[in-house]
Amino acid sequence: MPRTLVVVGAGVSGLAATLHLSRVVPAAKVLLLEASDRTGGWLQTTRTEEGAILEHGPRGVRSAGTVGTNTLQLVSEIGLESELLPITYNNAATKNRYLFVGGKLCKLPTSVRGAFSRLPPFSQPLAWSLAREPILPRSKEEDESVHAFFTRRFGAEMADYAVDSLCRGIFAGDCRKLSVRSCFPPLFQAERSWGSVLLGMLVGSGAVKWDGAQTEVMKRARREGWAQWSLCRGMQSLPEAMEAALRAKGVEIHLHTPVTEIRPAADGGCQVLTEGGILAADHVFSALPAGVLGPLLPPAWRPLAQALGKINSVSVAVVNLEYEGRVLPVTVMMGGSWFTGAFGDPQKVSKEHLLERAKEAVQEHLGITGQPLTAIVKVQKDCIPQYGVGHWKLLADISEWTASHLVPLTLLGASYDGVSVNDCIYQAQRGVERLRG
Repeated sequence: MPRTLVVVGAGVSGLAATLHLSRVVPAAKVLLLEASDRTGGWLQTTRTEEGAILEHGPRGVRSAGTVGTNTLQLVSEIGLESELLPITYNNAATKNRYLFVGGKLCKLPTSVRGAFSRLPPFSQPLAWSLAREPILPRSKEEDESVHAFFTRRFGAEMADYAVDSLCRGIFAGDCRKLSVRSCFPPLFQAERSWGSVLLGMLVGSGAVKWDGAQTEVMKRARREGWAQWSLCRGMQSLPEAMEAALRAKGVEIHLHTPVTEIRPAADGGCQVLTEGGILAADHVFSALPAGVLGPLLPPAWRPLAQALGKINSVSVAVVNLEYEGRVLPVTVMMGGSWFTGAFGDPQKVSKEHLLERAKEAVQEHLGITGQPLTAIVKVQKDCIPQYGVGHWKLLADISEWTASHLVPLTLLGASYDGVSVNDCIYQAQRGVERLRG
């Protein structure tokens, strides 16, 4: 009999894993289960009648590196090339970066000359911090916070201003708690291998070379210097195209199908319990967040559930505002590690309160006044995992325990090895390859 493989969770990780399974294990029966009424997870777009594209999750995808190239290959495979909206490194939106410090917008240097000038909020030129970094001693610590790492290598101001803002933007998290080894592995590996972040990055320390085929869209991205890209009809077009490709292959996608338990079966496989019955699976791929998966596991797998429970996530309020006469809508993202302190319980916070705070921020930062034509408020609960210091060791323990106990379960998704769309797709495919191998 052909194997039965069950993928739980139809966000971008689950969709990517299912697509890869349909390619590399064509004889298997593959089922994709999703609790909600749609696929795509945090990739969610509202398309207004007036033509505005409002994103409630990720708004773009980076094209650089192996993981970026891998996603572009997927885009080609599912026929989305004509929908691509690239942003090049020469674009003003890419070159211009600002920090909001002390109630003012401070522009970061955009040229070599700028790096040698003293620009607020920094008390000295950034070139000084960069010049001394290669001669500093390397650390022997197995891990440390992002803030501690950058303070050592580049100084307190770089950590307090630039890196703190970076971590808020990517992880909605506190750089004093996030792990540099797990959040920025190339930088950690560069210091460990070369004794310098800058030297290691120059020689490409830890970079994995793309060894696949070169599609036309990959060549175009390299030729035109893409920094990132989006899609004409919004980022939700990506999971929509992935779902369509799966249905064309005859893969079963079951929406409105929450999983209530995953437990071992006598034959070495798994039983996946849903409200509609029990599914027998030879192997399960979970693309659920760690905090959601843990409570579904049986007492026999308690050590695994306990480890998963240590991977925390934060909630983010996403407020989309559309103003008359503006070319682009404005998106305000609030909360993260500071959500409860700023707004209270994410389950109870008033959307009206979040909307007023967002409009105040737009007026203060951008000078935009008046009432928006469109306002959509969404609280994305527990949407971004937080890789705390020691996260790498937790993952190693999870891997060792599942392997030694022959658990027929592969963990996928943003809870483990990267929170970006690129990371989720790439790691989902690698998870499939590990089972196949």
